[in-house]
Amino acid sequence: MVKLTQNIEAAFQPEVTAASGGSNAYGNPDPDSALKHLGLLDTFDPRSVEMNVTPVASIGQSTEGFHAKGPIAVSVPIKVAVQGTATGWQELLGRAIGGTSINSVLVPHNLTNVADSMSLLVKDNGTNEYTLATGVVPNEVTLEADYTTGGYMTVDAMCTALITQDSTGTNANFADDSLFLNDNFASSTFPSGPATDPLLPTDLSITVGLAAASNYIQVDGPAGSWMDVGEKYMRFYTDDTTLAASVPNGDDASIVADGIIDLTHGNADDTQNVDDLADSGWSGWTVTKGGSTVSSLDLLKGKYNTESAVNVYATDNMTTTFSNLKTVKLKIANNNVPVAGKTTRNSVTKWLAHNAISRGLADVTLELTMTAEDETWYDKYVAKQNIPLIRLDFGSAGSIALTNGTITAFSRPLTPGGEQVDTMSIKFRGAGDYKNYSSFAISSDITLVPS
Repeated sequence: MVKLTQNIEAAFQPEVTAASGGSNAYGNPDPDSALKHLGLLDTFDPRSVEMNVTPVASIGQSTEGFHAKGPIAVSVPIKVAVQGTATGWQELLGRAIGGTSINSVLVPHNLTNVADSMSLLVKDNGTNEYTLATGVVPNEVTLEADYTTGGYMTVDAMCTALITQDSTGTNANFADDSLFLNDNFASSTFPSGPATDPLLPTDLSITVGLAAASNYIQVDGPAGSWMDVGEKYMRFYTDDTTLAASVPNGDDASIVADGIIDLTHGNADDTQNVDDLADSGWSGWTVTKGGSTVSSLDLLKGKYNTESAVNVYATDNMTTTFSNLKTVKLKIANNNVPVAGKTTRNSVTKWLAHNAISRGLADVTLELTMTAEDETWYDKYVAKQNIPLIRLDFGSAGSIALTNGTITAFSRPLTPGGEQVDTMSIKFRGAGDYKNYSSFAISSDITLVPS
């Protein structure tokens, strides 16, 4: 029987996040945990395998008299529609940033140092055959919106995997196969695909804050203290790892746990409200609003040393937009480092190129093309001016904040008889003055599926 692409669908299951400690679970699915649908597939290959064979010349004309077999390298390219919540596009984007557990909610609060992984169970509805790929780690993930051709937004992810294996039967019981993977998904319910329509480029709102020097909250904490601000949560710490137990002091609904404030709650959604929360009596902390009252969501995302008074600035407004957009690409390149090694499971030994994955340093880039209208962005590029905050808003599906951007490339080629098109790249570095503040180059309020 000819295999048809439209018969293929995939489900995922989280394995490793920074919140889970980043150990033990890599490449180890749990058949007892629920599967989630990956979403509408555009392009997908769960069986892209390279043996890394080294040819050894011998007597005769061929350069390949012998083949020295090296480690097996598995890649999993995935391109899915931006569709629904708790589906593939959010998981791929969110896990490229990294999942952080905040009051038992998993969010891409900031870039982490752990390579988040998941398992993929692939089903061929035409033959009822299954493929299981484990240790799937997003290495480079790109959100794409094209306003010129129509169609939905997509997330394109280049992933590595520990291994991939086909089931020998017509069910998802890999335990019957006496092969490397022996996980039994036969009793697991394969989820239905999302019912909502994929989001179009016109469903994406991109706003920009061009100034952040007048409005702020000033925070002064005890010795050894610091704080961070993400797209949804603000957290206060008394030392490197301990949330401030007495901050804030009270039962306000915006306080989701000791030391954690939900900035989307009406009692903390602007800088005056955050000041008012502090007035209820924070032991050892002082928080004061400076300048005008603005949205607390527009505070610059970062990590701040609060041993002495520090100003956490917010943008004056987020009313500027990129006009006449043609294409938008948000790229997170993690530069992960694979570690080869030998592993034995189910009495089967494999030499695997991705036996472990070390998280690399992330490169966060926003690439835009748009019909030229004025010199706003070119002037910023020439003057090397900072762009404090850019927000990509998907409505009820969440948002992504990009902090302290620099236009690193700009072009406007001239074509006789054609429109002038600006093309530019913006890279981000986060805000603040405390350890690893650049991890807040990107922050999101998307809720991820917990591991």
